[in-house]
Amino acid sequence: MEIKDDEYNKLLENAYKKVKQSEISGERFKVPKIEGYFEGKKTILTNFYQIAVHLRRNPEHFQKFMLKELAASGQKMGDRLVLNIKVPSAKINQKVESYLHEFVLCKECKKPDTEIIKPAQSRISFVHCLACGAKHPIR
Repeated sequence: MEIKDDEYNKLLENAYKKVKQSEISGERFKVPKIEGYFEGKKTILTNFYQIAVHLRRNPEHFQKFMLKELAASGQKMGDRLVLNIKVPSAKINQKVESYLHEFVLCKECKKPDTEIIKPAQSRISFVHCLACGAKHPIR
């Protein structure tokens, strides 16, 4: 069976129309910026839970890290996190970035396709990369 060039080009164009177009961007994984407001001496982070879900991490683990890093006390109220101090959003976003590099991104391939695992009978947790299979310990 012989296909002529113009037939081939039509078939190729049809195939390209049926294939889902991918968005080409420099970065596949982008963390949303924190949103919140001040209420008296408190800082209320309104999209805290959404960021934890986007990072694919347990909100309690993310909360514990943020409270420790910001040296603040706070509590979760629904989908929001209430900090008992005033903290500028730039500092909070910096801590979210730190969390991303320490607990989400693979140290080998830099991809976010990871999970936190804790083997039975072990006190050490690991970040296990589902993309390349690497495993490294975390604090």
